Amino acid sequence: MRTPHRISNDRAPSEGWPDDAASPSRSRSNPYDELAALADNPLDDFLYEVPDEAPDEDAWLPPNHRRGSRRRNRFAGLSVAVKALVAVVVLCAFLALADRWALLYAEHRASQQLKKEMKLTAAPEVEIGGFPFLTQLADRRIDEMKVTVPDVAASRVTLAKVSATARNVRIEGSGLTGISGIETGAMNGEVLVSFADLNRELGASQVTFTGHGRDQVLARGTLPVAGHDLKVRADATIRRLGATGISTDIGDMRLDVGDLATYRPGTDASEGLHLTAKSVDRITAETDKARRLLSIPAIVHRAGVPDSAVDTALHSDKKLSDLTGSPRFVKSLMSMNLIDIALDHPWLLQKLGLDPSLLKGLSHLTRPQLADRLSLAFRLPKLPGDHGYVRLRDVSVEKAGIRVDLSGSGLAVGH
Repeated sequence: MRTPHRISNDRAPSEGWPDDAASPSRSRSNPYDELAALADNPLDDFLYEVPDEAPDEDAWLPPNHRRGSRRRNRFAGLSVAVKALVAVVVLCAFLALADRWALLYAEHRASQQLKKEMKLTAAPEVEIGGFPFLTQLADRRIDEMKVTVPDVAASRVTLAKVSATARNVRIEGSGLTGISGIETGAMNGEVLVSFADLNRELGASQVTFTGHGRDQVLARGTLPVAGHDLKVRADATIRRLGATGISTDIGDMRLDVGDLATYRPGTDASEGLHLTAKSVDRITAETDKARRLLSIPAIVHRAGVPDSAVDTALHSDKKLSDLTGSPRFVKSLMSMNLIDIALDHPWLLQKLGLDPSLLKGLSHLTRPQLADRLSLAFRLPKLPGDHGYVRLRDVSVEKAGIRVDLSGSGLAVGH
């Protein structure tokens, strides 16, 4: 029986394992140890130190907010000619700003001076033309100046707009800011009298004005007389009156008392209070009213009816109808002025269906009074200064109102 031998695994670290071929009987190595040898050591990445490299030129850098250095760098590469051009542009911008400031100052001074001298409620609009203004101011002469004055009172009406354009305006004063006055050269302008303003100012009686043709204005509406609103109509012809005024000739004035009578102010035969054809038909159709008319001698005599015919008509309805229905009698009755007859026979108007109080109201409404209430006449307001002149050149009626063309020269403001 053999005695067992003990195999020793003690081996020097430097010694390797014998080859498999040389020691076929030796046990194979552990496969887990081989896999562990192939794996990376996790401490290698942690203990590995990356060497310093040169910075990348395209790498991101934080922005430089120091504008001064950037501006110096930006303009450092510009040529002298470009720098000079930039300087000229900046200088021109400052000069233009100064020119506009001086222009606004001059327009304000002129506006306030016109308001003061013309006694206006609001300052007018002043617009000075031409560029640059500083060269005109240094030369003491303005190429063109436009003035617009709204709502100027002129007698009974208001001028909706007065505008004028003056050329070759001379400036009085010394220095660039010393403006003591101006004197205009040739001037052209226009005045507008708005129908809307006329309707508001003169239309307290609900009268409206409209244009008709080149020089005609129609007035239509109602007019209160003795507590009654009578329909009124009148035609006005617009004419130039002298160098600074406008006149209106009122014609065909008529007040309609319903469909019973028509009143035309005046003393002519066709004027006064007259019955309408419809009213006469009603009277002649009623026997009682017809007999009452024939009982008034003034009516019979003015109608030219013989006394014998009147007596026959008063006793015969047929004769009465024949007499009062004849065209001659109807025409004569319509041509009679009832105011003259009603003064002696006050009951007549009441029998005809008219209010007797109208007699007094209409008798006091004379033609001049009615024409004055419908008149559109006016004169231009007094202009500032005692120099120069302004005259009316032409007057025309338009859809919006009455337009007047002006011309003048030598007007002075601030002297």
